[in-house]
Amino acid sequence: MSIRGLKKKQPKTFKVKVITMDAEMEFSCEMKWKGKDLFDLVCRALGLRETWFFGLQYTIKGMYTWLKMDKKVLDQEIPKEDPVSFRFLAKFYPEKVEEELLQEITQHLFFLQVKKQILDEEIYCSPEATVLLASYAVQAKYGDYDPNFHVPGFLAQEELLPKRVLRQYQMTADMWEEKISAWYAEHRGIARDEAKMNYLKIAQDLEMYGVNYFPIAQNKSDTDLLLGVDAKGIHVYSINNRFSPNKSFEWSGIRNISYSEKELTIKPLDKKAEVFKFFSSQLKVNKLVLQLCIGNHDLFMRRRNVDSIEIQQMKAQARAEKARQKETAELLAEKAQIAEEEAKLLAQNAAEAEQERQRLEITALKTKEEKRLMEQKMRETELIAVKLVKESDRRAKEAEHLKQDLHEAREAERKAKQKLLDVTKLNYLHVARYPPHSPADTRDVSFDKGSVKMDLKDVDLKRLSFEIERERLDYLEKSKKFEDRLKELKSEIHALKLEEKQTGLYSHWNEVLGSLDRSIGNVYNHTYRFYNKNNR
Repeated sequence: MSIRGLKKKQPKTFKVKVITMDAEMEFSCEMKWKGKDLFDLVCRALGLRETWFFGLQYTIKGMYTWLKMDKKVLDQEIPKEDPVSFRFLAKFYPEKVEEELLQEITQHLFFLQVKKQILDEEIYCSPEATVLLASYAVQAKYGDYDPNFHVPGFLAQEELLPKRVLRQYQMTADMWEEKISAWYAEHRGIARDEAKMNYLKIAQDLEMYGVNYFPIAQNKSDTDLLLGVDAKGIHVYSINNRFSPNKSFEWSGIRNISYSEKELTIKPLDKKAEVFKFFSSQLKVNKLVLQLCIGNHDLFMRRRNVDSIEIQQMKAQARAEKARQKETAELLAEKAQIAEEEAKLLAQNAAEAEQERQRLEITALKTKEEKRLMEQKMRETELIAVKLVKESDRRAKEAEHLKQDLHEAREAERKAKQKLLDVTKLNYLHVARYPPHSPADTRDVSFDKGSVKMDLKDVDLKRLSFEIERERLDYLEKSKKFEDRLKELKSEIHALKLEEKQTGLYSHWNEVLGSLDRSIGNVYNHTYRFYNKNNR
């Protein structure tokens, strides 16, 4: 077989784009595929098993309709475009979302669709309820509220409230965010899928939830009614009131629904009850109403029958998954508590470590200051010691000069006495040899003059000795005071040396004490030499 022959046998395909509530997918469909073939392909791609709630919707001539499962896709009146676009949406709604929506993907798709219907005002919701629903939507998206992360303005780009509610109140976006965040903070600990389910449980109690509305007339001349079809039955509304139906037909009370061209007939189960007939301007509307009635009625009966094996398996899996999630949540909560306690302990240890660091820093600064003060005292002591040594040297030199002067004075005294003796001796010999004939007071005058000279010399010697003794006593007194001061300083340094053994300054203070000992020794030596010199 040729390559051309193989190509001819390959099935022809056409492209389809399917838009879900949060994604877009493209598929290649065979020309012979029925609606169910495409629908099953989409469900497999999504991992969806609760397929009976959903359908493929498209718009033709301004009116939405649903792709029929039992007819070929291309045989239906679909848009002539490439690729052909369909919206994958919930076609039928459950009576109780918590009991019927078993898969997480089913809950997620319903949550997104109902949220959009509320924001687009297809489902009316009071302002208070919209704020509560918005807080659950935020919990479903962001998880637990964290004031460090969810700072003011984090919801600025989020669409959470219907425009009708925003126009109804004189409130800024920041004020709305504050109200939503206050509720959001209360949901701490609620898992994201649980937040979505809470959202749906509130929404399912709204009057317009899950209702498909169609304009009808009770006869050919009137067009002032609305027909609503939902999971519980068929309802008739006034044109301006979609909340409270004028008449309702529960599925359990309907015996038959039929239509003929533009007329649709509802026959109650009670044969005595009045048969309800209404008209629509378009045949397609009647067909759509009939299609929705049949689907909702089938689901109504299905809920009240024994679950199929598939449903039983799905419910068992859902229960097991919830149990697992609960166990996981409890385990995570326990871990979170442990982590929080560990964080507190670490914070406490960090605080204690910081206090110890500050204490050591203060101790180090104190030690540094004490070291600086002691070094300053040491320098002052060394200066004093140097000054005393210089003073001692100066005093020693003065003592040498005084000693020299004393020696010279004594030598002069000795010479003067010798001369006096010599003169006395000569005078005596002269008198003895030559008796005096001069007046008697002549010898006396000469002698008195010599006595006066001798007395003056004695006075100078006494004065000089007195000054030397006074200087010696004064120096000894100053030396004693300095000796006491040095001993006191040595005691202080010795005490500090004992305290500083642990700070690494032990050897430094030994050097300081050695220097002081040498200074004290020098002062002692000078004092001792000066004292000895002046006492010789």
